[in-house]
Amino acid sequence: MTNHLPEEARVIPLRPPGTRPAAARPATTAPHHGPPVAREPLWRDLVGDVLRRERLAQERTLRDVADAARISMPYLSEVERGRKEASSEVLAAAAHALGLGLGDLLSRAQGELTRVTSRHAGGSRRGASSSYDGLCLAA
Repeated sequence: MTNHLPEEARVIPLRPPGTRPAAARPATTAPHHGPPVAREPLWRDLVGDVLRRERLAQERTLRDVADAARISMPYLSEVERGRKEASSEVLAAAAHALGLGLGDLLSRAQGELTRVTSRHAGGSRRGASSSYDGLCLAA
């Protein structure tokens, strides 16, 4: 079968031009109504950021920490990037490999959450008059 068409890829669009799926919409806009709102960060992103910052501050490799925590290196990488929702056992192992307790890790992530959300809220939280800066986890 001979074909005299150029050797270029032919792209067939699956959706009309100018439309984007819901997952591709910017995270800073509300779906279809209301003013734009800032999206709060996910807990797994905050915890992963804390783990990565601490590992880099100690100038340790991903392999070194993963081996010390007895976690696979690809899985620890996914946790650091916020792609995996790690169990408390995995988080504790990673924290201990970095010389931290689980409470230390969670406290740092909570501080980061407070910092990030207060920045999005213009530095003040509505109805927050207490100065409580503790860690509160609910199941």
